[in-house]
Amino acid sequence: MRFEQIIEDLKNKIYYPIYFLIGEEPYYIDVISNFIEQNVLSETEKDFNQTIVYGRDTDVQTIISYAKQFPIMSNYQVIIVKEAQDIEELRDKKIKNKGIEYLSKYIENPLKSTILVICYKYNKIDKIKKYSKLIEKKGVLFESKKLYDNKISDWISNYLKQRGYKISPNACMLLSENLGTDLGKIVNEISKLLINIPKDSKITEDIIEQNIGISKDFNIFEFQKALGRKDVFKANQIVNYFASNPKENPIIKIIIILYNFFSKVLIYHQLKDKSRKNTASKLSINPFFVYDYQLAARNYNIQKLCNIISYLREYDLKSKGVGNDSTNGGELLKELTYKILH
Repeated sequence: MRFEQIIEDLKNKIYYPIYFLIGEEPYYIDVISNFIEQNVLSETEKDFNQTIVYGRDTDVQTIISYAKQFPIMSNYQVIIVKEAQDIEELRDKKIKNKGIEYLSKYIENPLKSTILVICYKYNKIDKIKKYSKLIEKKGVLFESKKLYDNKISDWISNYLKQRGYKISPNACMLLSENLGTDLGKIVNEISKLLINIPKDSKITEDIIEQNIGISKDFNIFEFQKALGRKDVFKANQIVNYFASNPKENPIIKIIIILYNFFSKVLIYHQLKDKSRKNTASKLSINPFFVYDYQLAARNYNIQKLCNIISYLREYDLKSKGVGNDSTNGGELLKELTYKILH
């Protein structure tokens, strides 16, 4: 079942006896379990009918014993198992999945007045694939998948749109390139951003710099653009800023982003249809940024791009200590920038 459908059903008080929430992205798991924790029962009902346990402190038999109890002066009781991946019976391979087998016996005939929520983070659904059809038959099975880097910008834009805000493409890219793929972290930073911004506002790079502290002029997004334009002065300004702030601008992260950028520029060279629409589709980028790739392709031919990708691999290894005993990340980044631009 999709995340949006689960939340919609919960808002409409459509409940299932089992919610098995599993996946590598903890954000959606937390949102669903928190919604159930905060909204299914009234404050008075929670005192007697809501139990929250953590995987490291419990076992499957205890969870089942809780689930088999009847609610007191309420239609439902809620049992939430957080960090279920820490339950030894579910985690230890030597036990051969006995824990999930025990749990499946309860799932075959769950108590309708119990809402059992299992939060099983940082694992793929393959871990419980044998039991997935049973869970889907009796309740809700939700896999919270990790988003790819190229999907984060759209996710941020949609998240803000749902809350009544707009964001410029550059500001959205600024957030996505600097906050990574951890949705929980992204939401936390956006929450700070929205405190002083009225709804229907358009979030710009200036607003992000003022409220979150990400520089609109000295960031990986502007660095990438400067390299693509072959703007030597701007690129060196930014790389010197990075070198003086290494903790906020780790070289490994910068190399990964540049590798993705120049790899896409190389792909652009090989496209037969270089129209804006097709380029955006083939490179998985916002159409707003197509021009940046077109300009970079004019500045770097295929041979140079192959050399750049080779440099990026070389300096990735050097940043990890391979063939490098003493040069720090800032100096390596300066060297890499020189090789890219010359």
